[in-house]
Amino acid sequence: MNDTNDTTNDDEKTARDALATMPKAELHLHIEGTLEPELAFELARRNDVPLPWGTLDELRAQYRFENLQSFLDLYYALMRTLRTADDFRDLMLAYLRRAAADGVMHAEIFFDPQVHAFTDHVAYDDVLDGLREGLRIGEKRYGVTGALILSLVRDMDVATADRILDMAQARKDEIVGIGLDSAEVGYPPSMFVDQFARARSFGWHAVAHAGEEGPADYIRQALDLLHAERIDHGIHVLDDDELEARLIRDRIPLTCCPLSNLRLQVVGSIDDHPLPRMVRDGLVCTINSDDPAYFGGYAAANYAALAGAGMPPDTLAALAANSIEASFADDADKERMRARLADWRDAHGL
Repeated sequence: MNDTNDTTNDDEKTARDALATMPKAELHLHIEGTLEPELAFELARRNDVPLPWGTLDELRAQYRFENLQSFLDLYYALMRTLRTADDFRDLMLAYLRRAAADGVMHAEIFFDPQVHAFTDHVAYDDVLDGLREGLRIGEKRYGVTGALILSLVRDMDVATADRILDMAQARKDEIVGIGLDSAEVGYPPSMFVDQFARARSFGWHAVAHAGEEGPADYIRQALDLLHAERIDHGIHVLDDDELEARLIRDRIPLTCCPLSNLRLQVVGSIDDHPLPRMVRDGLVCTINSDDPAYFGGYAAANYAALAGAGMPPDTLAALAANSIEASFADDADKERMRARLADWRDAHGL
């Protein structure tokens, strides 16, 4: 019996290791959501920011979420520990180190400057300087290329979205896109038409969180009103046959986050996740970690969770290929990633 269990465990470890080496891109990752408890405590001490938890164990006990809002309450509380450009550099480097270990070759990374600027009173330039320095160092150190997506926080005053775009305009070439995140219900994409139009005038790509806790119509609004090129989450597309057919026809990518959906109780278990059906239907899905410090795993852990639920290796490799094609990386970087993934598939008989 023990020999059988040992063999099974060895096989599972081999499968996890293989998924961690599989080349992939990550397209739905909030850099603030990579703030691990240990780093949060270190930054709190560094910056003399009081936290209501005295120990790491007390803090870790807060990582049990009933819904999106209960997660956001903790998320924003810990964001207050980020005060300087050095803090944002260190945060980025910690993520890129983990991403490289998970086979991520390219990451398109959300950040929330509205919260930093207007809630925590951190200068926009300090945030951007730190993140950009982290990307520069991380590419040299870990070989992961990266780009930043400025994400508007939908449940903040819309006037702050305009003000953050004012701040961003002078350095618009350092940003690849605009996104839309935070609490979805009650904050439809239609509220942000003007801001997205302005961001597109900067030459930015457009993406938007829609159809996670909000209805399928929010996906339609993101496409029609914001001209989103990718939909973040988007699992409620399955509630609308006409909309699903449109996304399949137009090859609109969805940046799915299985462990996030599980921890926020959008699904009851990984076995219940709609992603296998979405793939069978022909939707262009990608796998991402969202806020991995809070949701129990970085990129490879999300692939491993799907593998554990029965998704075959060739399907997982196809999802990795989708992530490369759906990225905003240039042609040379895409070709480099395609070649690496092709080599991996050959090595694993796929």
